[in-house]
Amino acid sequence: MRQPIERSWEYNLAAEFGHRNVTAEVESLVADSGVHTGIAVVQTVGSTVGVTTIEYENGALSDLERALEVLAPTAGHYEHNARWGDGNGFSHIRSALVRTSVTVPVLKGELALGTWQQIVVINFDNRKRSRRVVAVVVGA
Repeated sequence: MRQPIERSWEYNLAAEFGHRNVTAEVESLVADSGVHTGIAVVQTVGSTVGVTTIEYENGALSDLERALEVLAPTAGHYEHNARWGDGNGFSHIRSALVRTSVTVPVLKGELALGTWQQIVVINFDNRKRSRRVVAVVVGA
């Protein structure tokens, strides 16, 4: 077992669906780790942000955004908004649905992702945010 290796990054993301493909950064971390077989865990820090895997192209991203609008509409009624008055109740629900971390196997020293599958961070908050992403690779 090698020593775990970790890294963090900061990204400025637009409000309500600002996104960034972070696959290259995580691939670089895996390469630097020397891990042949293991896992890479990618975590977003915050309760109004998420990370997932999806084909990083405008059509798939638009489809995901539209699906989330159906499940957690921006203009919906949220008790969170009533309590805090910040209008971002929808963003907390979207973060919970998408999740704040992904774990990807590392096989033969590479992320086990499909040809069109990328790791994508999405800001769901109703304002532009600087988002911290942390990742760790463990294995042998």
